[in-house]
Amino acid sequence: MTVLRSVCGLGVAGALGGVLTAALVAPVVSGGGMAAMNVANTFVDLPPAPREEPLAQVTRLLDKDGRQFAQFYEANRTAVQLGAVAPIMRKAIVAIEDARFYEHGGLDVRGTVRALLTNTQAGGIRQGGSSLTQQLVKNILVESARSDAERDKARAPNLARKITELRYALALEKKYRKDQILERYLNIAYFGAGAHGVEAAARRFFSTSASRLTLAQAATLAGAVRMPYSTDPSLGRAQQARLKLRRDLVLDRLAGLKQITPQEAAAAKSAPLALRLRPEPGGCEQSAYPFYCLYVQRELLSNEVFGNTAAERRARMTRGGLTIRTSLDPIAQRAAERAIHKNVDPADTEVAAEAMVEPLTGRIRAMAASKRFGRNPGNNKNGPKTTFNLPADVAHGGGQGFQAGSTFKVFTLATALQQGWRFGDGFQTPGELVPGQGYRNCAGRAVNDPDSRVLNAGGEGSGGPHSIETGTWKSVNIFYMMLERKVGLCNVVRTAKSLGAVRADGRALKEVPTFTLGVNEMDPVTVAASFAAFAARGVYCRPLAIVEIIGRDGRRTHVPPACEQAIERPIADAVNHVLKGVFDKGTMHGQSIGRPAAGKTGTNNGYTSAWFAGYTPALAAAVSVGDIRGSYRFPLQDVKIGDQYFGSVQGASLPGPIWVESMGPALRRVEPKGFPGPNMARFGGGHTPGLEKALAEEERKKRQGGHPMGPRHRRLFEWLLGERSLDHLLGSPRRHGHHRAVPRERIRRAARG
Repeated sequence: MTVLRSVCGLGVAGALGGVLTAALVAPVVSGGGMAAMNVANTFVDLPPAPREEPLAQVTRLLDKDGRQFAQFYEANRTAVQLGAVAPIMRKAIVAIEDARFYEHGGLDVRGTVRALLTNTQAGGIRQGGSSLTQQLVKNILVESARSDAERDKARAPNLARKITELRYALALEKKYRKDQILERYLNIAYFGAGAHGVEAAARRFFSTSASRLTLAQAATLAGAVRMPYSTDPSLGRAQQARLKLRRDLVLDRLAGLKQITPQEAAAAKSAPLALRLRPEPGGCEQSAYPFYCLYVQRELLSNEVFGNTAAERRARMTRGGLTIRTSLDPIAQRAAERAIHKNVDPADTEVAAEAMVEPLTGRIRAMAASKRFGRNPGNNKNGPKTTFNLPADVAHGGGQGFQAGSTFKVFTLATALQQGWRFGDGFQTPGELVPGQGYRNCAGRAVNDPDSRVLNAGGEGSGGPHSIETGTWKSVNIFYMMLERKVGLCNVVRTAKSLGAVRADGRALKEVPTFTLGVNEMDPVTVAASFAAFAARGVYCRPLAIVEIIGRDGRRTHVPPACEQAIERPIADAVNHVLKGVFDKGTMHGQSIGRPAAGKTGTNNGYTSAWFAGYTPALAAAVSVGDIRGSYRFPLQDVKIGDQYFGSVQGASLPGPIWVESMGPALRRVEPKGFPGPNMARFGGGHTPGLEKALAEEERKKRQGGHPMGPRHRRLFEWLLGERSLDHLLGSPRRHGHHRAVPRERIRRAARG
């Protein structure tokens, strides 16, 4: 009946109504008899309701505890049901936009005539002429437009557009109940300040929700809809003054309709706007955790699971209204950020990055870097910001990565243990090695390099006996080059691949003799995930940031871990046993997190980069350090990083301390747990000729101070040679740990411990 009343009202609204109707219809009809017929056809033979595309809504990123840390949107909108909108807000929007909304059927002739008279007398817009349903139609046509031409047509200020709009409005009234129309209008309307829909407007204007709006707040938002740009409160005082006038107009209208008392209206009008403008940043640059945000964003845009085409995936991310639950742990994240920023300044060209990964799930718990994410002033390449996702690979917005150094020795270690080597097994090593024979890649082709000469790093000696254990603890280059040759280069490569080792740039791994010394460029997420597999007793899990996706309809899609048993449990247990010794007897001696841990340092040839990768049964992490301008052109020698000077940066001197300082706080709520012991019947024992005698001699020298000048004078001598930092000279080894400094040497393509 309401639609019929609207149509009939065109002819019975009085003389002025007839004039208005004629003005609407005259331009599109001609002839007396034909005019009546066309009018009847126009308003009785209605089209289907307009096509409604899903409204663009905000996609939100949540941490593991459900707290939002980023959002993406094309339009800042969160659709809500009518029941989630305060009743006073519903009354206010109806009062000012269409007071007879619940009485007419899409066209309110009486209201249109009244608005025409009111606005003419006032000399401006005081009341709207279109019904609320007509306004909804206009918004639907604009939202669903697929081109600029369609959008312009939906906004065109002509009578043809008004006729089309009216016919669609009548069709909508037949399709939906009044409350359904009001709900759609409240969710589609633009309120200003970038807020689309009443929920986003409540958050943006007053830092509240639509369900908790007060009388004054509801009147403010209702007043903003008519002129959202000239009353945008984020633009300044002039706009806020106009917004207050509109608010007071709504309050008067509510009182005139007896929706509120005159006293309530007067009290609300006497109050200030009381705005609490809440920023609604979009994208990763303004996120609390930008590097993690960027990783998730790249995953959404590149993974075909989220859409068949790039355009479809981007539209789903920016318009889909998704809720993305991630595995980000704010405690671990803040711990990583604090440790990095304590040691490395954002303005340094040397950059540090860290990723933390949970064993058995692959869930990425933290991603941090020493630089802030974003563009530097003037788009300068060097500065406190970067647009590279430093903890990640190229596919997730990262750079080319840094050579992983001696962290790759763990793959050779695992391969040797798999082939039956025991902890005590070893051999004599020379003072230098030319990899001229015995190395074949996985294609069966010889990849020997007779033109290279590999030396041990400083502190490893000029040669001698080493076992699986001592060769690992001291990170002896020549020992591991020889061990790789004995167990087979291809076998080591296969072990690395099974544990997720892939280059940061996505290219194939370089299968060369110095593979075990870490010549491949890696990223912290990938390295942390590989080491997490040892903590998980051989189970490798792909790095995972997205845990669950909740659609706008509430449907939940869980993203399970992608894991497989990459190496046998006993092998992983044996690797853990050896790598624990890195803290007790090796390159990280003197540095501890106060609970069982295992790990491996990595320092590259020429000090181009430095790493530390380590883990506990509950968490794995990898830290990289290198110069963002280019690791080969700018090695980590004679550099000031943060407030410390380094003669050379090694795995134990900067990445190691960052790892220690971050892992302790990250695990503060996790009960300490040890690693399962190795199968000593399988891995215990072994023999290395001459090792026992060499260790005894080393211990004797250690008891005697190991240097005719004594420890204190020795530190001075090493500082003069550039082998120690000033920190060591002053007797403050906390920052660098008790590591062995590495002098400059002429070595080609060889990584260091």
